[in-house]
Amino acid sequence: MLILRSLVFNVLFYVNLALWLLFAAFPALLLPRRVMLAITVAWARTALWLLRVVAGTRYEIIGRENIPPGGMIVAAKHQSFWETFVMMTLFEDPIFILKRELTWIPFFGWCLHKFRMIPVDRGGRARALAQVTRRAKIELRDNGRQLLIFPEGTRRPAGAPPAYKFGIAHLYAELKLPCLPVALNSGLYWPRRKFLRLPGTIRLEILPPIAPGMDKTAFQALLQDTIETASDRLLAQGRAELATLGLDPLANP
Repeated sequence: MLILRSLVFNVLFYVNLALWLLFAAFPALLLPRRVMLAITVAWARTALWLLRVVAGTRYEIIGRENIPPGGMIVAAKHQSFWETFVMMTLFEDPIFILKRELTWIPFFGWCLHKFRMIPVDRGGRARALAQVTRRAKIELRDNGRQLLIFPEGTRRPAGAPPAYKFGIAHLYAELKLPCLPVALNSGLYWPRRKFLRLPGTIRLEILPPIAPGMDKTAFQALLQDTIETASDRLLAQGRAELATLGLDPLANP
């Protein structure tokens, strides 16, 4: 039954995404960007509904009161595809830093351009970081947007040792804006590079913001400790929940 529910969800998830792209997002390319954001939030909510109804996976957001107004950096743990669209529903005008190859995908890439997302050439190193910083200053400090960034750069399996990049500290120092840490345990229920979607409750916790002005090294250490401590707590909670159902996320195909 778990395999069947996961199969049905995966099929419906991508069919639902394709329909929203073709019949809502594509026509919205000619409309204001706010319309595209509203469509994305609506799609994300339908995806979450499918996840709950078909796969039995719910979610809980903790700490919404910690979100400050205006421009900020949102630094989140990254364990699955789930948080990439859920966080679009939590912030007023979010923006991602993403690999530039995604902007070359027909329809999807056009939507990314409409959102004014920040593409990055991962091989460009220092030059790419400078370009990202210039764009981020415009979007966050001038336009008051929220930069959603994964400090480890890519999805990491639930419970894997942390591998934070120093780019987040550079952006924090250059932008001079608060940084909002986000912890989660999504990798237990939507495992990285695995087929199954496990029943239970994904938990995402928004932690108190880190004020601007810290030394880069001290900031990096504080951010990692804050996110990892909270994520470890959420992982333990999730593993206990799955154990009551006789499920082991690390053993699933």
